[in-house]
Amino acid sequence: MESFTKKYCIITYGCQMNLHESEKLAGILQTLGYVKTEDETKADIIVFNTCCIRENAEKKAEGNIGALKKLKRAKKDLIVAVGGCMTQQQGYAEKLTEKFPFIDIVFGTHNLENFAEFVIAKTESKKHVVAVDEKEGKIIEGTPKARSSFPNGWVNITYGCDNFCTYCIVPYVRGRERSRLPEEIINECKQLVELGYKEITLLGQNVNSYGRDLGNINFAALIRQVSKIQGDFRLRFMTNHPKDLTEDLVRAIAESDKTARSIHLPVQAGSNRILKLMNRHYTRGEYLAKIALLRSYMPDIAITTDIMVGFPTETDEDFNETMSLVEEVRFSGAFTFIYSPRSGTPAAKMAGQISEDVSKERIMKLIDLQNAINREQSRAYVGKEIKVLCEGYDEKKNKYLGRDTYGRMAYFAGKNLIGKFVKVKITKAGGISLLGELVAVEE
Repeated sequence: MESFTKKYCIITYGCQMNLHESEKLAGILQTLGYVKTEDETKADIIVFNTCCIRENAEKKAEGNIGALKKLKRAKKDLIVAVGGCMTQQQGYAEKLTEKFPFIDIVFGTHNLENFAEFVIAKTESKKHVVAVDEKEGKIIEGTPKARSSFPNGWVNITYGCDNFCTYCIVPYVRGRERSRLPEEIINECKQLVELGYKEITLLGQNVNSYGRDLGNINFAALIRQVSKIQGDFRLRFMTNHPKDLTEDLVRAIAESDKTARSIHLPVQAGSNRILKLMNRHYTRGEYLAKIALLRSYMPDIAITTDIMVGFPTETDEDFNETMSLVEEVRFSGAFTFIYSPRSGTPAAKMAGQISEDVSKERIMKLIDLQNAINREQSRAYVGKEIKVLCEGYDEKKNKYLGRDTYGRMAYFAGKNLIGKFVKVKITKAGGISLLGELVAVEE
């Protein structure tokens, strides 16, 4: 007999923040009686949690939304909802409903906690719901979550951003920075550890400025408090802004036996001129001083970064300064991007936009350099035994996978290992990943 249980499908784009917010959307839908499905054709509600940080993400989301027109025509009662950063852009909700009139619910980043109300309103009235608050409100605690990232638990510590980098749309769609109360964060982390989660990742657009609006706590103090929680777990956090990385914070990381020996510290560019145009609030020299500070406390720390090429007016000389910085720092990994103009940001109006051909040529050089560094660092693992948190199973490779404290991914064979710390002997190195043999499982 066929079940009449309502089903939901959530399609997520973008960063870890969006992944975690999709867990909240799933939790809300489950409280309304929906169960999860990965099959869009079987869903009674399909939710798009969108990203607008780059134009490609926006185009991809729009393409997938448009592709639902046929399904919506066949299933009259199907609810299509679109939320996230894309819908929070000024005037975008109207544009979206005009382009795709079959969308039933449009909600913004400031309205996520009210999603249950929107679904109920749509179900009862059959009318379209458009709810996009222009301004951020107070942080709402207690939103249900259906976590899907075991053994890693995402924990928001801040919302919004006050940095206003000239290329970035985030402050305009996420609002100004607001910090959660430390007791709320600590309680959530304790609950995750009690549920068996082995890794906690603290999330914020700029975790380093946590507590600035509270006045009685900062990020270093929060790290110390979370590190006191009893249990065998690993602590990570992202993302960090170099201008707010203090010695007290570095000391707190170094002194914690829970904190992973890796940090994501986006540099974006190696040229002082470009950094100033980006409104990053630090120089090349100041960034390198932060690297030296980290390594003075933790010589073995793995440092990853974000790098953008093709920012307006970037010259060959500017780009070469970025390349030389990469050579000097020897990052453990880098997320590399071609600058993408975002409407509503200062950089989009700047003269001297770089051609696509030039940007592509530069990013390939950058990727080749970073790949060579990755290979060199991975080779140094061969023959060593490392402690890895098993995070999942790769069906194609027929191997389990997980990361060590430095964030390096390893693949290995075994049985029933997800959520366990294991010891792995590395036998082969790839680019950014390792292949090894299981030595022991921690109980």
